[in-house]
Amino acid sequence: MSFDQLQAELDQRERDALYRRRRVLDSAQGPEVQVDGKRYLAFCSNDYLGLANHPEVVRALQQGADRYGVGGGASHLVNGHGRAHHALEEALAEFTGRERVLLFSTGYMANLGAINGLLGKADAIFQDRLNHASLLDAGLLSGARFQRYLHNDVASLEQRLAKTTGRRKLVVTDGVFSMDGDLAPLPALASAARAENGWLMVDDAHGFGCIGRGGRGIADHFDLGQDEVPVLVGTLGKAFGTSGAFVAGSSALIETLIQFARTYIYTTSMPPAVACASLASLRLLEAEDWRREHLNALIARFRTGCEQLGLNLMASPTPIQPILIGEADAAMAISAGLEARGIFVGAIRPPTVPVGSARLRVTLSASHTEAQVDELLEALGQVIGAQVIGAQVTSTQAHGALPG
Repeated sequence: MSFDQLQAELDQRERDALYRRRRVLDSAQGPEVQVDGKRYLAFCSNDYLGLANHPEVVRALQQGADRYGVGGGASHLVNGHGRAHHALEEALAEFTGRERVLLFSTGYMANLGAINGLLGKADAIFQDRLNHASLLDAGLLSGARFQRYLHNDVASLEQRLAKTTGRRKLVVTDGVFSMDGDLAPLPALASAARAENGWLMVDDAHGFGCIGRGGRGIADHFDLGQDEVPVLVGTLGKAFGTSGAFVAGSSALIETLIQFARTYIYTTSMPPAVACASLASLRLLEAEDWRREHLNALIARFRTGCEQLGLNLMASPTPIQPILIGEADAAMAISAGLEARGIFVGAIRPPTVPVGSARLRVTLSASHTEAQVDELLEALGQVIGAQVIGAQVTSTQAHGALPG
């Protein structure tokens, strides 16, 4: 097969209902958005606390740009590590209860940098089967002996840890799994790692801001400190509403990453104005508990409504509320039906999720209202009900009879 087959492969992907298309967003993030020139009620953003367009965050970005300009100008190790970056790192270290924090430009780069800065061919890495692509890619790129344990299965992990030798053993997991919304069993994972003299690394991209005391994330939710979770990763582009990511841990960990994390050493720093905006988000996140309280009330309301509709809702206590559909074409049809009713919800298909587990990934935000959640539930009942009736009619016609 040569490069001449690219278009044929794309055509097949479209026939399999797996083709991805970009949509153009013409508005700021919020409950109501404009996409491709049309207005929608949106339930597909990771802006969980509604801070991406908060006036104070926007003002901090503007003031930061006025003071520091737009670009970082260079890598952190040349002359791109600004006062705003340093202030944000210190504030995040205090927030997470860790000795130090290191900023990265994206969550993908934070995971690549942390894993490849710590591991090499003499080491071993153990990953949950449902970990984010950035974690899996980082493990493969590291050259370490790579194993995946069954999802949230501590016994599966323990078996692999006990049978594998290596200079270092790193257990890696999402904190909140981005497509399922469930939590990793961190206390048991931490114990398993420590029993084999290993470290636990947690990517808490979807937990920071939403769970734990004051939104401190899943490690705080389970009351685990730096000793139990030596490598803690968080992103700023979700609940914080801005952009970038960080690794939190001991001073020795952070100094190691400064010396060896290629995605930190060889890239331009994030714009300092974004660091200013992120610091404003952190202050709001700490001060306004009502955002998490309202969000939790919306989650409960949505789950109750889905149960009443008989929908196959996955077990999640987080703003990520996936409705399991099954086949990719069915998930796409339901998403299109919702869009026709003015509601924007994405259909998640393989390879992002396993074959046969396509789903609607509903995400809730503190900026949604109860009435908007009720509107979503009503539309789901109408669209999925119509899909079920259509499937029954098709099946009956195929067998040559109509229901009596």
